[in-house]
Amino acid sequence: MEWLRGDPYYPMSMPVRVYVYEMPSKFTYDLLWLFRNTYRETSNITSNGSPVHRLIEQHSIDYWLWADLIAPESERLLKNVVRVVKQEEADLFYVPFFTTISFFLLEKQQCKALYREALKWVTDQPAWKRSEGRDHIFPIHHPWSFKSVRRYVKNAIWLLPDMDSTGNWYKPGQVSLEKDLILPYVPNVDLCDAKCLLESESKRTTLLFFRGRLKRNAGGKIRAKIGAELTGAKDVVIEEGTAGEGGKAAAQKGMRRSIFCLSPAGDTPSSARLFDAIVSGCIPVIISDELELPFEGILDYRKMAVFISSTDAVQPGWILRYLKSISSTQIREMRRNLAEYSRHFVYSNPAQPLGPEDLVWRMMAGKLVNIKLHTRRFQRVVKESRSVCTCDCRRSNSTHSNPIN
Repeated sequence: MEWLRGDPYYPMSMPVRVYVYEMPSKFTYDLLWLFRNTYRETSNITSNGSPVHRLIEQHSIDYWLWADLIAPESERLLKNVVRVVKQEEADLFYVPFFTTISFFLLEKQQCKALYREALKWVTDQPAWKRSEGRDHIFPIHHPWSFKSVRRYVKNAIWLLPDMDSTGNWYKPGQVSLEKDLILPYVPNVDLCDAKCLLESESKRTTLLFFRGRLKRNAGGKIRAKIGAELTGAKDVVIEEGTAGEGGKAAAQKGMRRSIFCLSPAGDTPSSARLFDAIVSGCIPVIISDELELPFEGILDYRKMAVFISSTDAVQPGWILRYLKSISSTQIREMRRNLAEYSRHFVYSNPAQPLGPEDLVWRMMAGKLVNIKLHTRRFQRVVKESRSVCTCDCRRSNSTHSNPIN
């Protein structure tokens, strides 16, 4: 175990070998052009008022990973992943389908039809059939993405924003830390670099800052309770969020002038606000009991964030008493760690060593042995040979019709 203690970023003696499917353009380039050509349609918003294109950008991990994988090798900086041209050489298979763009920018039935087409295209591939998708990677980073056909790819590796164990977004058995990977949202604010952090040091006079929607669903209902408790408190700023460049500028300014930034659950356990706080040098105060965090096998979030249970958070005065009890020495240490950790959450082109794209493949390397175990076990077990079987297994074995035709 000495090698693991010596390198906190999972040392890799060999790069992960990835085969990138060349899917028809209607699943890839056509959707990127649709996003680009409709970007200025500011009237295009979701039912809760969020700008659609900004929401897509927050979940655009599919773009950033794909852009790095298909870039000319001479332009790439990452050494822990290589693209292979022969399927038999691959450890993993990447499916470059823009599931979030299609969900938000296509009509409902058109989107579902495209999902079914993409599903059939992928599951018809020989590599899929050899493993039942266990070594295939699907970027499904928005909770609504690919929802109508997810049950047919539950063996695949999903790239997710969180696990949401409440069952509101994913069915029981569909997602797990063993199989899937949590990726950070793309930050909505600019990185506060070393110069910015130094200049903002004396300007951080606000104890606790929050700017966002106070009324959310599911686990996010706690926001309204916390907002009511904290509004009007000394050295605390609680603001309702607004869309557009003005809202972004206000959030960025507020975070760069604050010591702590509140990060409660949204409609799902995760929130893009957490990553905005990290890249702004503002210590996140995480209130989300069901939250799973990106790259936690590599990163220790306790070094840069404060965790508060939902039970404690709603007790009158508890949050502020706790934050004020944290010493200035501890705060300086967490800020130093934020400055170091922020690079792990900034997507870029070209992708940078130890950036989020790189950590994806370092985490994937840790999954390869288990993926091969389940794939080889599937390949060698004689069909119908096992007398003990789960309910899910019985259901799937008794279904002979093709669900995607």
